[in-house]
Amino acid sequence: MQRARNQETTDGIRRLSDELAHLGWYHSIELPDGQVIPGLQTLDQLRERIARYPIPQDLTGKRVLDIGAWDGWFSFEMERRGASVVALDSARQETFFEARRLLNSKVEYVVDDICRVNPRDLGYFDIVLFFGVLYHLKHPLLALEKICEMTTDLACIESLVIDDPPSNAIPMMEFYEGTELAGQFDNWVGPNTSCMLAFCRTAGFVRVELGEVVDYRAHAVAYRKWPEIQRSGPAPELVCVENTWTRDHNFSSSRDDYFTAWFNTAWSNSTEMNLHPDNVFIQVGPYAARPVGVRNIGGIGWQANCKLPPGLSRGWQALKISTGTSNWSNHLRIPVDLSREERRSLHDPIAADLEIVGATDGKTFELNRVRTGVQSCVSAWVAGLPEAAINSTVASRFDVSLRLDGADLPAVYVSSPDSKGFRQVNAMLPPRLQPGEYLLSVSAAGVESPPVPIQLIT
Repeated sequence: MQRARNQETTDGIRRLSDELAHLGWYHSIELPDGQVIPGLQTLDQLRERIARYPIPQDLTGKRVLDIGAWDGWFSFEMERRGASVVALDSARQETFFEARRLLNSKVEYVVDDICRVNPRDLGYFDIVLFFGVLYHLKHPLLALEKICEMTTDLACIESLVIDDPPSNAIPMMEFYEGTELAGQFDNWVGPNTSCMLAFCRTAGFVRVELGEVVDYRAHAVAYRKWPEIQRSGPAPELVCVENTWTRDHNFSSSRDDYFTAWFNTAWSNSTEMNLHPDNVFIQVGPYAARPVGVRNIGGIGWQANCKLPPGLSRGWQALKISTGTSNWSNHLRIPVDLSREERRSLHDPIAADLEIVGATDGKTFELNRVRTGVQSCVSAWVAGLPEAAINSTVASRFDVSLRLDGADLPAVYVSSPDSKGFRQVNAMLPPRLQPGEYLLSVSAAGVESPPVPIQLIT
């Protein structure tokens, strides 16, 4: 049935609005003495709604954000289970304060727009409840991005959808300029179910599981992390990571940044060579990142493009990759919200006997001058490279990286020692690094060489 521009739908909502005006409460509230404040939604209906989500009965030590809290039943229920709760609403609801007083609750109440808040305002939350709000927003994807940024584990989402039962249609959404949906001017959008799920993934959630769709209401759980599974077998090897748009090592949590990861599958199981976004698993710091695209670039080489996970803290973040059920790859660190000066000053313990004695681009052989561009690389001659880094047991051929202003460039080649005991270490460079002076060091087996200046030239 078409919900928008449907007189039957509009008349039904008007009847519910009249009943709500008569009762004064949307949520029924059970008081400590057993009395119940009757609301438009009965206690049984509220309990049935929350039971659709995998929320533990014991939430001790957890933080929960309830968006669109209204009278607060879900907020108070999360508090009853032991959580520290913040209730967020776009306008002050006096019934919430009356219920909080009667329940002697400590739930924090914030009046703000979900599209304007961030972790600096509210902090981070293990669980976020987002019930019956999405379709009231002009900017639903922005709201989900804000929610993802503040969520550390899972978000429970309930929204109006325009297909019931849900179809396998391509994601699409209706936009309501006026009062087309139920005669209400604050109903802005009507996504179909696949659009709602796609919005969640695009916002940064890596797993989105659809539950029931009941009376044009879809229920979904959106996760920030990969499921815990037993991983085994040879791992892929990370070769290079760069900002997809700027093609350098600058990453910002305040921008809609994407990154590109290049990796080899030479040490992965041959059955995993048909790679796609659903069997390539990437981790950045504490959060998972689902690729929006994976493609083979020839032979054993692959490329994956991902959204930088929202909510990353400022500093160095370790990135790793797995294909199928393989072990995790070598780690590669990327800077988030770090200035160039900060990146240069944050390093591993310095080993005086580990030294870069020279560097070139492997083509022009101008000492300590490296040309940038597509398929550019840096070759460094290194003294004192620990043998443990060459015969590595980590998920990579070598436990060796060159570092350019602190950002990891994993070694793709390490030579045998020459007559002077120097080894050649090669690594790929992002193609759009700005010309100028950079500090180059080598990291191996948990220690780092003193940095040496090199010039990047075009």
